[in-house]
Amino acid sequence: MRTDSETDPSLDYVQRVNRAIDHVLAHLDQPLSLEVVARAASFSPFHFHRVFKSLTGETLNAFIKRVRLERAVSMLGRTQGRSLTEIALACGFGSSSDFSRSFKQRFGVPPSAFDVQAYRRDRRERWQSTVADPEYRHLLQRLPPGENPDGFEVELLRLPPRRVAYIRVPDPFSSLGAVTGAAERLVEWAEARGVAGGTWYGYMWDDPEVVAHEDCRYDVAVEVDEVRPEGEVGRFDFPAMTVAKLEIKGAIDLEQRALDWIYATWLPRSGMVPTDQPCFEVWHGRPFAHGYEHFELDLHLPIRSLLAVGTDRG
Repeated sequence: MRTDSETDPSLDYVQRVNRAIDHVLAHLDQPLSLEVVARAASFSPFHFHRVFKSLTGETLNAFIKRVRLERAVSMLGRTQGRSLTEIALACGFGSSSDFSRSFKQRFGVPPSAFDVQAYRRDRRERWQSTVADPEYRHLLQRLPPGENPDGFEVELLRLPPRRVAYIRVPDPFSSLGAVTGAAERLVEWAEARGVAGGTWYGYMWDDPEVVAHEDCRYDVAVEVDEVRPEGEVGRFDFPAMTVAKLEIKGAIDLEQRALDWIYATWLPRSGMVPTDQPCFEVWHGRPFAHGYEHFELDLHLPIRSLLAVGTDRG
């Protein structure tokens, strides 16, 4: 039986706009014309720019420029040994001067004068006020660099390519119900097709310390061999990658401390840098199988050797 989400024509537009976003994120360092992105979404360019803006609130050009600058901010704070020119090219700017001009228009100062840590602190405070009631906000306080009260240990893994079916949740921090609802719908979809036994993932495409929470995107996903995108369910193919793995068995504060530790303490000492792929969760069983306050999952941070920067993307 087909669900309402599969027969609602508006969800087909959502899925196709998600394909366009996926294409942009996967090719951010390349030219991204309206024609190319519209083709990825199976729209004519004439109609696509109107559809994209109506569903995202941004024009395609504004979206591309924003995510390029946000990726640059992430790289400024978490990528060692890369010049501003290398960051500019990696984020799709034609030159360092184009990058500096666009950066100053957005942030008020050129990248060379940007205080990325102050910017992250401010975003963190805004994000905390969004995701937690005042009495629980202390659970999301930043773990200072160098501290590891939970005894986190990293395991390096090499993962093969994988294909996932996903449902995307915009602004996931505003409502846990939006994320759990998407998980329930995808589980129902997967059970109906006999693929619910695959590995389940959660992909956070955006860093809330860089990206405004309302612009963040989270994907609930399940690994599949084959899938035909339909309704709100999309498909994404991930390449082989090396990841730093941390096991999490606890509440949201434990997961947040793990993220703080791996980025601020482990990563700078590791000789590794993050790749362009998102950090993601690998659930033990199905999403929220252990409830909504206790999580059992592995955090995976895609990384590559600092020596390999500029030679590959995975």
